[in-house]
Amino acid sequence: MIPEDDRGPAWLRDYGYTDFGQIEADIEAMEHFASKLSANVKDEYAPHLSTVTTAMSTRLPNPPSEFIELLTFMFAHHEAADVAHQNVYNFANGTRNFAVAAEDISQKYDGSDAFARAKVADVNDVFGNVDVPGSATNGGGDL
Repeated sequence: MIPEDDRGPAWLRDYGYTDFGQIEADIEAMEHFASKLSANVKDEYAPHLSTVTTAMSTRLPNPPSEFIELLTFMFAHHEAADVAHQNVYNFANGTRNFAVAAEDISQKYDGSDAFARAKVADVNDVFGNVDVPGSATNGGGDL
């Protein structure tokens, strides 16, 4: 048995244990979050997407074949640029899917007793079904 003086503060003793099945989801906050998130992607992110795409699609000239270090660098540069470009699109599509899922949850549980019904498990189920852009399950998608 650990002596009382060595056990730490009482309020911290159950740290690390939470029964997440009993936590309620704030439907109004989720609805507000979904609308703000969708608007942010549409108004602040999407307008710049074509500029970023054009810049990232610009191919650098091929270096002389006898300069192996530069060839290796160019290959790594191309691969990094390709991944970055995919991430730019995946952010937009994934954020949109996330906002749609949040909106679906808010609509499903809209009503006076929504706080009693919408539990974290329900929220996790909906967000767990959101396609991850670029994954094998949804084929990448477009904006």
